[in-house]
Amino acid sequence: MNYALTTDQQAIRDLAERFSHETLLHGYRKREELARVDKSLRRQIGELGLIGAEIPQSYGGLGLDAMATGIIIDALAEGDFNVAYVVLLAALNGQIIADHMSAEVAGHWLPKICSGEVLPALALTEPGAGSDAANLQLSAVRSGSDYLLNGEKTSISMADQADIAIVFARTGSASERARGISAFLVPMDSEGITTSRIDDMGEHAVGRGSIFFDEVRVPDSHIIGKEGTGFTQVMQGFDFSRALIGLQCLAVARQSLREAWAYVTERQAFGTAIASFQGVTFPLAEHDTYVTAARELCYKTLWLKSNNLPHTTEAAMCKWWPPKAAYEAVYQCLLTHGHGGYSRDLPFEQRLRDVLGLQIGDGTAQIMKMIISRQRTASV
Repeated sequence: MNYALTTDQQAIRDLAERFSHETLLHGYRKREELARVDKSLRRQIGELGLIGAEIPQSYGGLGLDAMATGIIIDALAEGDFNVAYVVLLAALNGQIIADHMSAEVAGHWLPKICSGEVLPALALTEPGAGSDAANLQLSAVRSGSDYLLNGEKTSISMADQADIAIVFARTGSASERARGISAFLVPMDSEGITTSRIDDMGEHAVGRGSIFFDEVRVPDSHIIGKEGTGFTQVMQGFDFSRALIGLQCLAVARQSLREAWAYVTERQAFGTAIASFQGVTFPLAEHDTYVTAARELCYKTLWLKSNNLPHTTEAAMCKWWPPKAAYEAVYQCLLTHGHGGYSRDLPFEQRLRDVLGLQIGDGTAQIMKMIISRQRTASV
């Protein structure tokens, strides 16, 4: 495996890192207070070509591989964990739209996603269907040339900010489980849609909420693929997004470690810099090692995807370990800064709250370990 960056990838990294540190880093706290990612900022990121890098050029993307998207999220999350989620949602939803929708519908929505004009959400989870993702109750019933959607989605990222949502609904019987689930592209301004926001401890700029569907009419041109294939489509997409989530979390840890290393070389105690004390530096060295190793795992997973090689096992590893390693690293950096780290004057407490959410959302550690176990035992 060759992880050396191409000329294009290095240029993207340089651009994304510069934007992250010059523009995003200093507004991290402010965006939490506003509890949203402003559309003008999304457009700015889109103008730089940092949204939808893996989307075909014919649809407004750059036509690059999965590695490019990982590089962008890795860089942007150093400055603002939540803003990086905009790129992640575009990648996950954009891939599904590009691969499974008609050229006409994809051609209408994807350029707007890549430009930052349109923000997509993924509406899968329901009050009774979290880890048991195939147990969906939201219904989609044929009505002439349309479908009528009724039910509730919950714990949906960007629920009250999104312009469109990929909605997974039951078109078959409950006994069909995953085979009875279909996916639809639904404009969020459709009649019959209402939203509410959950009061979370972190990820305020992203926001998590519920979406309610009351006789929402969706044209059959907006079904994604064929009836009964929705569950398979989202599972394939998650193999991509899990590696991106890993990088998103690790970038926060890496920035925190960078700040902690600088702090211990400057902070004086007992007549010397505290970096001279092993009790201070050894914990940072350990977490730096874990973060570096976990980051390599995420890039390996994206390399496998970019080369059309199996990567479901590695993707599941990316979802349970990197968020955990990132949380523990940020926690240590907070402690290293002492009483100052515990205050809201420094960003560690916000980073800690933000990263914690992805130990829960998009698949728990227990589900990821089940996937790994099944994959490994199936090959024995």
